[in-house]
Amino acid sequence: MKSLTAFATLLSVYITLLLSTYTPTVQATALTYWVPANDKACFYTWVDAAGKKISFYFAVQTGGNFDIDYEVSDPKGRLVTKGEKERQGDMVFTGNEVGEYSFCFSNGMSTFAEKLVDFDISVENEVKAMLPHRQALEDHHTNPTEDSITRIGGSLHNINRMQKYFRTRENRNFATVESTEGRIFWYSLSECVLIVGIASLQVFAIRMLFATNKKGHI
Repeated sequence: MKSLTAFATLLSVYITLLLSTYTPTVQATALTYWVPANDKACFYTWVDAAGKKISFYFAVQTGGNFDIDYEVSDPKGRLVTKGEKERQGDMVFTGNEVGEYSFCFSNGMSTFAEKLVDFDISVENEVKAMLPHRQALEDHHTNPTEDSITRIGGSLHNINRMQKYFRTRENRNFATVESTEGRIFWYSLSECVLIVGIASLQVFAIRMLFATNKKGHI
């Protein structure tokens, strides 16, 4: 019984050390920003080594037709990717240059509508730290626990993206409902005004008709 308890204790210590040493380094920036009409907003991230993966996600939550222009440039000012009137985007590219990458949103197509943009910029360089007794092994040898942690991390990333996607759809559907309610209200109000106007015109016409007949009878 004591040997079983000692084994369980050693196993828990091993798993704790493994979880603490398996720490992927991710520099992430997640923001929500209002881009004014006829304006441009740029955000920057630093890449300290060539070959790192850069993840860029954005979605227009409110404003106008839920679209915006964007540009991504490398430290030398060269265009990496761009898009016009995009509602959302999700991309991963390799940073081949060391330096500051720029991510710009342009709302120049709107004359009065502000755009609320939710975006996420991540610079990923996953480093798998080994336990002391495993440092002499080759890098490609991993145990099932490390593989499970890798799969869990990927699943959490996918869940996060899915949550953002559903939040974006919810905001757009809510905006559509509000717009429809506004149109129904103004249509009903215009219909009421038109009915009152026609009724008033009919009353005025009947009064004029009776007044003319009365004068002719006299």
